[in-house]
Amino acid sequence: MAHIFCIANQKGGVGKTTTTVNLAAGLARVGQRVLVVDLDPQGNATMGSGIDKRQLPMSVYEVLLESASIAEARQRSDKAGYDVLGANRELAGAEVELVGLERRNLRLKKALAEVSADHDFVLIDCPPSLSLLTLNGLCSAHGVVVPMQCEYFALEGLSDLVNTIKQVHANLNPELQIIGLLRVMFDPRITLQQQVSEQLKAHFGDKVFDSVIPRNVRLAEAPSYGLPGVVFDPASRGAQAFVEFAREMVARVATLRKAA
Repeated sequence: MAHIFCIANQKGGVGKTTTTVNLAAGLARVGQRVLVVDLDPQGNATMGSGIDKRQLPMSVYEVLLESASIAEARQRSDKAGYDVLGANRELAGAEVELVGLERRNLRLKKALAEVSADHDFVLIDCPPSLSLLTLNGLCSAHGVVVPMQCEYFALEGLSDLVNTIKQVHANLNPELQIIGLLRVMFDPRITLQQQVSEQLKAHFGDKVFDSVIPRNVRLAEAPSYGLPGVVFDPASRGAQAFVEFAREMVARVATLRKAA
């Protein structure tokens, strides 16, 4: 059975898509079968995986409206080594169309159940707002991975996200939990970032991943080539950090499974 994780943060520009595609590529590198679900109408995770969002024959839009299955709509990213359920601007219209439908927040969960045996991990790239799309992701997932920069405003946004997760856990998805916080775009030379990092560890303890993703130019360049940084430049510090994070994620999932 696949482990389904949302990569979520209500604050924009924190590296959710970069985390999604590079964690997926890192997991593929360590022998895991991965599906990336792009729930953002901008389609950045789709493009960043080497798939042209403008040429998608079917996308997550059709899956949510139940006119296609994930098995029909997913595509293989051969260069990155994982499957992608892509998104494009059509997805923005799905918000409006879903409002009047039954089980509108459980559409993705039902679709993923049909392909659960095909993958070890499903990573859902959520948009930065709490919308029906994000709600579909949170209702489908076993847990949430929160990428965050070690800055003051990131701490403010984190408290909002934790409250949202608690509400979804209480009312819609009792399986949902925070799997861990990932420190991204980290620069150890900046004192404030070190201080915020220490605050995170003091408050959240072992929920903070040991892996830290450094600020890295090669990770930032990779999307323009339609590749995750792990594939674009495997020797870069950022790519190596994501592969290490993938190993840590596999170990954490094994620990959670034993605890369950």
